[in-house]
Amino acid sequence: MSGTSLDGIDAVLVDFKKDNPELISQVFLPFEEPLKLALLALHQPSHNELHQTQLVANQLARLYAVAVNSLLAKTAYTTGQIRATGCHGQTIRHCPEHGYTLQIGNAALLAELTGITVVSDFRSRDIAAGGQGAPLVPAFHDRIFRHAGIHRVIVNIGGISNLTNLAPNQTTSGFDCGPGNLLMDAWCMQHKGNPYDKNGAWAASGEILPSLLAQLLQESFFTLPPPKSSGRDLFNMDWLRSKLQGTESAADVQATLLELTCRTITEAIVSQCQGAEAIYLCGGGAHNLTLRQRLTSLLPDCSVQTTNTLGVDSDFLEAIAFAWLAQQNFLHIAANLPHVTGARHPCILGAVYQA
Repeated sequence: MSGTSLDGIDAVLVDFKKDNPELISQVFLPFEEPLKLALLALHQPSHNELHQTQLVANQLARLYAVAVNSLLAKTAYTTGQIRATGCHGQTIRHCPEHGYTLQIGNAALLAELTGITVVSDFRSRDIAAGGQGAPLVPAFHDRIFRHAGIHRVIVNIGGISNLTNLAPNQTTSGFDCGPGNLLMDAWCMQHKGNPYDKNGAWAASGEILPSLLAQLLQESFFTLPPPKSSGRDLFNMDWLRSKLQGTESAADVQATLLELTCRTITEAIVSQCQGAEAIYLCGGGAHNLTLRQRLTSLLPDCSVQTTNTLGVDSDFLEAIAFAWLAQQNFLHIAANLPHVTGARHPCILGAVYQA
């Protein structure tokens, strides 16, 4: 899995023989800055972008192969013992309103380099059926986190934040809430030279700017009813700059961006997950102590913890989910949730590249 945050690759080795998936090993491979910049550039039209897209896709495939080989090197497993690799690929455009989404990574090359069958392109089939193609992980959350008597909400805070509503005796629902880390990370890189605001310390040093927050919250995406999904196509630095006067303190903007993430998550829970009792965080944002404390204060009737307390590493949960989605493909089981994505019917997800 490599997500909207553009921090790097999460690779996991998962055994599905038991009732609950067993995480055998995990590896994180960070992206170097030139690759991050190349991926960011591909989110916008540019000269010779088709050629550049293919070159970067090949580069990603080679890095995915390094991650797979590093993962196996930590274990006693060989490529012949691995049924498949589920590879999400890197999203560079997500436009369900135009009937497409694009994740790059050259799955054919990855299969060639590793000798392992690859399942990729999980989102396109759902979009073809009229869905958003996202979020897809609620089906996996339903599989491993649902509780018969406790109303749980799983909140993934990656580049974009999304939630899964697991209310007892109700159909699982889920949707994207808005920007998670991507604006905070980009602002931190621009002004501090750091890829992220560790523990939210810089944000904590600033003050929330009410007028800026009000402008940010006016974005129509926030008031759209589910199903809905988003990405860098909407929430990016150009979007943020269009709201700024240019005289704001950088720390105050960071504090306001953290508040934006917390407020949009909170309002999504309050409006769509009535009666929620327990909130479980995953993704990079789960490490942001300032963010976690703010969510706790905004949701006084809920406990706010990470998925680690449920026995699943919050850093690798999404990678495990895409391993599971690959398994569902092999089992010929539909893995989208039409109630979540808006698809007309359940679909078997993913394209297969045999080793």
